[in-house]
Amino acid sequence: MGRLTSHILDTAAGRPAAGMHWVLYRLDGARTQVASGQTNSDGRNDEPVLKGEALVPGVYEFQFDAAGYFRQCGVELPEPPFLGEVVVRFGIADSSAHYHVPLLVSPYGYSTYRGS
Repeated sequence: MGRLTSHILDTAAGRPAAGMHWVLYRLDGARTQVASGQTNSDGRNDEPVLKGEALVPGVYEFQFDAAGYFRQCGVELPEPPFLGEVVVRFGIADSSAHYHVPLLVSPYGYSTYRGS
């Protein structure tokens, strides 16, 4: 059974990004919200973001509230912040596979990749 997971690390503080809000959209001619949540103390979700029949091939977009997270942590950000929302667009080709989308983020940069 396929599944989609994510893990967010605060590279500025060297710890998991606990409490970061996110929204997942499916892009299939329209931008449709399919899931939303907030990371736990380990910077992960308690359950897969999508799994089973909910995980269908297509193009998806994670929207991570980076500025909200950093402000919640007491980081002073300019207005507007350099990174308000971090958007990661990716494709799912095989609904039976495990897709892991890690995000390494600081107030001024981020990176992502397909994890395992």
